[in-house]
Amino acid sequence: MSDNPKGLIVLSGASSGIGQAIAAKLLAKGYSVLGLAESYSNSIITHQNFSKIEIDLSLIDELPGAIAEILRSISQPIRGLVNNAGIGRMAFLEQLSVADMRLVMETNFLCHAIVTKAFLPRLKKQQSLVDIIFTGSEAALTGARQGSIYCASKFAIRGFAQALRDECSRSQVRISILNPGAVRTPFFDDLHFEPGSGTNNAIEPDDVADLLLSILKARPGTVIDEINLSPQTHVWQKKGK
Repeated sequence: MSDNPKGLIVLSGASSGIGQAIAAKLLAKGYSVLGLAESYSNSIITHQNFSKIEIDLSLIDELPGAIAEILRSISQPIRGLVNNAGIGRMAFLEQLSVADMRLVMETNFLCHAIVTKAFLPRLKKQQSLVDIIFTGSEAALTGARQGSIYCASKFAIRGFAQALRDECSRSQVRISILNPGAVRTPFFDDLHFEPGSGTNNAIEPDDVADLLLSILKARPGTVIDEINLSPQTHVWQKKGK
């Protein structure tokens, strides 16, 4: 990947859903994108400024070494790090296995903390504006039934972002978090429910991507701490209805 005047964005969960929409918007606006995802078998993005790395972020013990190798491969300044990868396991707590609980916490929170820890020293040394942006959730704001562990993972990433924002306040690194409600993506493919079919029952991935661009465009010295966005009408339905 050659240097790009707009800069390089490192984006996890880039192969589908919100991540794919973010990648497409960034590329259209002139950024280069380095996408991190477990698989790109269903990815539809083909662009000269889009690079793909297949990595399973849930393999926590292997992650520090894998991220260090990725960092060594990046020669240009990094304009932003978007921690977007996520997974859902929804059920009453007693129905969740310990493996499910660990997977959700490690994928939605711990892997992002590890990735950010690895990138942060380099981002601070650049002495140029950098945005670290997390994809949170409305589940980071209010707990809900059958979402105990998922909500816990999103509360964790929100608290992490808030603390990190304070830690980075004397540097050129800004910390933001986006908290969308239900977004119509493959996230719901493996769940037993989904948003209602109405256009006002779910957010579109492009809505989230547009707001991420607004964070990147904010005046240096101004931090957009947090953006919450919701469907106009919350309607949930069981699959097949």
